[in-house]
Amino acid sequence: MQERPIRRRVRQDHKASVAQPEVADEMIRVSRLLAMRGLCSRREADRYIEQGWVFVDGQRITELGTRAHISARVSLAPEARRAEAELVTILINKPVGYVSGQPEAGYMAAVSLISAATQWRNKDDARFEQAHLRGLAPAGRLDIDSTGLLVMTQDGRVARKLIGEDSVVEKEYLVRVEGRLRPGGLELLRHGLSLDDKPLKPARVEWLNDDQLRFILTEGKKRQIRRMCEQVGLLVTALKRVRIGKVRLGNLPVGHWRYLSENERF
Repeated sequence: MQERPIRRRVRQDHKASVAQPEVADEMIRVSRLLAMRGLCSRREADRYIEQGWVFVDGQRITELGTRAHISARVSLAPEARRAEAELVTILINKPVGYVSGQPEAGYMAAVSLISAATQWRNKDDARFEQAHLRGLAPAGRLDIDSTGLLVMTQDGRVARKLIGEDSVVEKEYLVRVEGRLRPGGLELLRHGLSLDDKPLKPARVEWLNDDQLRFILTEGKKRQIRRMCEQVGLLVTALKRVRIGKVRLGNLPVGHWRYLSENERF
């Protein structure tokens, strides 16, 4: 009679130990650990490790794939910090007809807009260098038939801030629509719609005039605003992104670009 509960308790304890391993004992790749701490992207981390610019608990790491305790102290050598300072982030006013990422049949990629001839610069701004195209990638999408602010960056920290799973950076859009808004549609746009069977995060949506809405989102699903509008009886006829975080499109001409300045932060 007394042995039975003892055996049951042992089995429960064993299950608990299997289902909930000690986090403190977890070993992960150093590149992932650096990215988790926000020190650089995983791709940059691999490059820094190969250069011998990464330290774990004071020890220099040079082998890719090296693992460390999740609680280990990681740091970067001054050389890595200098390399980070040379990474550029570019702001483009994307026209209609250009894709954000890889080129598609019949369409050019937005990166093809970046040249010395299309740079919009003040006298103190950096001049275009071909090296700034190396490893440049879009930090978020902008539909082929949409215009406005597109961010491209070499800096994994910037990309993570803008498009990481935990990103809360606002994106502001001016959206022209036609059609008849269904009853309660504005409230649904603000909160209550789903896409791909997943509920959308709350949004700030307001009328600017009879045919234009302002959307402020903290997520960026594929063709999100167009699909949201379709659900409430509206058709989007033009969409322009004018702000990401604290950075505004401003007077940057369509088809031109500029560098993110040193004093700008998203």
